Amino acid sequence: MSYLPNEEVLPARADNFFNGLDTINSVEKIDDGKLIYQKAEDLFDRSIQPAAGPRPTLKVPEYWEASFENGLKIIGTANNEIPTTTLLLTINGGHRLDAYDPSKSGLASLTAGMMNESTEKYSSEDIQEELRKLGSSIYVSSDEDGTYMSINTLNKYIDETLQLAEEILLHPAFKQKDFDRIYKQQLESVKAGQEDPSSIADDIYYQLIYGENHIYSIPSYGSEETIANIKLDDVINFYNNYYSPNLSELVIVGAINNQNLIDLVEKLSFLHDWENKNVQIPKLPKTSTPEKLKIYFVDKPEAPQSEIRAGYVTDLTYSPTGDYFKSYLMNYTLGGAFNSRINLNLREDKGWTYGARSYFSSSDEPGSFSVYSGVLAAATDSAIYEIIQEIEGYREKGITDDELQFMKNSIGQREVLDYETPWQKSSFLRRIIHYDLGNSFIDDQSKLIASITKKELNVLAKKYLDLNQFYMVIVGDGVGNLTRLKKLGYELIELDAEGKQK
Repeated sequence: MSYLPNEEVLPARADNFFNGLDTINSVEKIDDGKLIYQKAEDLFDRSIQPAAGPRPTLKVPEYWEASFENGLKIIGTANNEIPTTTLLLTINGGHRLDAYDPSKSGLASLTAGMMNESTEKYSSEDIQEELRKLGSSIYVSSDEDGTYMSINTLNKYIDETLQLAEEILLHPAFKQKDFDRIYKQQLESVKAGQEDPSSIADDIYYQLIYGENHIYSIPSYGSEETIANIKLDDVINFYNNYYSPNLSELVIVGAINNQNLIDLVEKLSFLHDWENKNVQIPKLPKTSTPEKLKIYFVDKPEAPQSEIRAGYVTDLTYSPTGDYFKSYLMNYTLGGAFNSRINLNLREDKGWTYGARSYFSSSDEPGSFSVYSGVLAAATDSAIYEIIQEIEGYREKGITDDELQFMKNSIGQREVLDYETPWQKSSFLRRIIHYDLGNSFIDDQSKLIASITKKELNVLAKKYLDLNQFYMVIVGDGVGNLTRLKKLGYELIELDAEGKQK
């Protein structure tokens, strides 16, 4: 095919396309009288819907643990489905370490980005070319709670891939030209987020629920103001001060037997020699909740939909069988599943959104209970009303018998699918070693799911679904929504895109 921008340009070659024959292949006609109907004979009654089978249960794989004198913890298991090995190195801290100097928030993220660049022996282009030849991948990233080096390699190239991992982790070059590019990318990402209603809603929501003196009130990638304070020397100092084995955990999931996995640890001598800097993760301040529900509104003129965030910081830290896990079970019916009350109401019944959910999120530090959705602009006030009604109704009347049974049947079947790939298995094992869970916690959770009662869940709903503790953020069109939102009867506070009151 030649594309001709105008008639004066000659085609590259003469046309060689021709229409196929306009005929239909002849088919031998079969006499209907020669056909014999063979009726299928069933061994079951098709008029009866088959009953669901037993609820599948997740089994903790056999694993081994080890540790180095420098404080690094290791956990590993065999995975023989494909001939690859996956390693996940977690350096705990992440954005929390930015709390040592909040004026440079985003430094943990920027440092992680620089770890994917040049090393002492390789340029960033060369190291990616070496990984391409091996069919391996090594990538460093960070979030609120940690920095992560993800490694994936074919078994036959483990040695070569680990040599590159050593180069990346222990010998970064931190070149100015790499810093200038990563710095600009992160800054431009922040600026782009200031135009995105979803990002604006997230940022302001976290500002409100955590408060101005909390590091989580600032996005992990920083703000324009804080990123402007970061120099290359800050990245070098962050790496030298906070990348330490005493904060770290290594997970190995490989298509080799456990003995070979143990032998693999011997090949990780560079991690054994990694200097322990005895880093301490800073303590974070406690948060507070409002005395009553308030609505904070950010005007995004002519936005076709409104972004909604609502919730607060709970007193729950991660626990596999405590109130955190039980609250997860309690919320499943309200907003944790696709057919939860909130989603069925706003999406299936009203057609105002593609999805509306709620969730509990916690780690070593207390996390939030949050409700989120993007809804049709014209239905913003109605959606807020329906969300509030669903939360209040669930808190006051509790879960039904049918909902309780559905939750018990559904959760086990869904979670079994969450631990199939090597990456999923590595995240699962990382949770075991980080929280020191042992190999029986899944059985304990299964027993808890089977035995938990309506009364227990309703007590948790009363405790953690008090709307008076909620902050609510809406980012949407002010002209079409402000007047109607005020009629809901809640105090409404207008903010700009940076969270400052107008």
